[in-house]
Amino acid sequence: MLFKENTMLSFTKIIKRFIGDKAERDNSEIAPIVEQINALAPRYQAMTHDQLRESSADLKVRIKQFVASKEQEMEQLKVQVELQPNMDVHARESIYEQIDKLNKEVDVQLEEVLNEVLPEAFAIVRETAKRFKENKIVRVKALDYDRDLAAVHPHISIEGDTAIWSNTWKAAGIDVTWDMVHYDVQLIGGVALHRGKVAEMQTGEGKTLVATLPVFLNALTGKGVHLVTVNDYLSRRDSEWMGPLYQFHGLSVDCIDKHQPNSDNRRKAYRSDVTFGTNNEYGFDYLRDNMAVRPEHLVQRKLHYAIVDEVDSVLIDEARTPLIISGPTPQGDKHEFNELKPRVQLLFNAQKQVITQFLAEAKKKLDAGEGKVSKEDQAEGALALFRAYRGWPKNKALIKFLSEEGIKQQLLKVETYYMQDSQREMPKADKELFFVIDEKHNSVELTEKGIELISNNASDNDFFVIPD
Repeated sequence: MLFKENTMLSFTKIIKRFIGDKAERDNSEIAPIVEQINALAPRYQAMTHDQLRESSADLKVRIKQFVASKEQEMEQLKVQVELQPNMDVHARESIYEQIDKLNKEVDVQLEEVLNEVLPEAFAIVRETAKRFKENKIVRVKALDYDRDLAAVHPHISIEGDTAIWSNTWKAAGIDVTWDMVHYDVQLIGGVALHRGKVAEMQTGEGKTLVATLPVFLNALTGKGVHLVTVNDYLSRRDSEWMGPLYQFHGLSVDCIDKHQPNSDNRRKAYRSDVTFGTNNEYGFDYLRDNMAVRPEHLVQRKLHYAIVDEVDSVLIDEARTPLIISGPTPQGDKHEFNELKPRVQLLFNAQKQVITQFLAEAKKKLDAGEGKVSKEDQAEGALALFRAYRGWPKNKALIKFLSEEGIKQQLLKVETYYMQDSQREMPKADKELFFVIDEKHNSVELTEKGIELISNNASDNDFFVIPD
């Protein structure tokens, strides 16, 4: 057996010597592109802030001109159909087939031109990140989009004809100061993502920063880029954290999770150059659009390019639960309130008791008034506070405690930690609760502990088993 294993190892080494390692082949293929990007660095470093922004505007024009003739031809065909409402069905179908064919040809041309301008676009993004890292404020000539952004973003201000961008802004309610610049490993990951491949990166290698490269490149087309995340905390945080990098160059950024379904604001978010959102919300919007009866009721536009964060969770773990928009159910008039109320009351009382204990522990450990808290007590107290918030966010005693100085910051810090890897970490925080309340989505989710409590007190042991 040992002989066979050694033989196989030797055989594998021989094969690798002739055909190479897969990772090595991929890296060697991308290496020349990284060299091109690095070679462009001196050109962009020598530019003023305004010239750097003008260079990205030039790229937009180049991309638009590359596909202009075919897009113009498509528009003419669409106008032809609109101006002739009584056109023969077969003639109309023939025109739409031509439009579909032109659409595919435009996509091919876009891929060609994006590969051509990729080194320049990546170099611009990296230089922009560097400018924000090295300068507390960046002064540029105020353009219309600067003025629009300054009206809603405190980190941007206008003084006469000058727009002043601060390198500190809010992300998920916390002040963040930009301190990142792309290294070669991020450039390699960015090229891989642009080519539609899976880029596996370890925690701390800057995968969020990697995405800014292909997102920026593909957003220059004006066709829209979707960034898919596994939970709404990450979609909101990343849209606010990475957003200024795109907005500095005139690209619009929004997050669908900030807006109600079927609302004008969500429709507008889908028409942004860069759109952040969770896989579930994208999926439900797609289902709703398939049930729309009029074109103006549609929320999404033609899909162009997407990056999926935590692809294993989104496409494997989360995808096991189908997205369903249900209609009327049989026996919908049957009510079981009186039968179920005692069990719900039992659940509520148990939760109320445990939340009171968590809140008492948080007050004791954090001791907000003294300011002399050990790291261990602070960690335990913050976790207890977070559990109280997850289990009963409207608790008056909790709300009063959160109003004390420094307490809400403790909650935000621990929330950030658990939300960053919610699939693995959040169950650890929720395991002591009977149910979790999500105010944003107006939902309540039973935990394993809650299900066990109700099942043990139910006459039917299969209380939570869905009947066939």
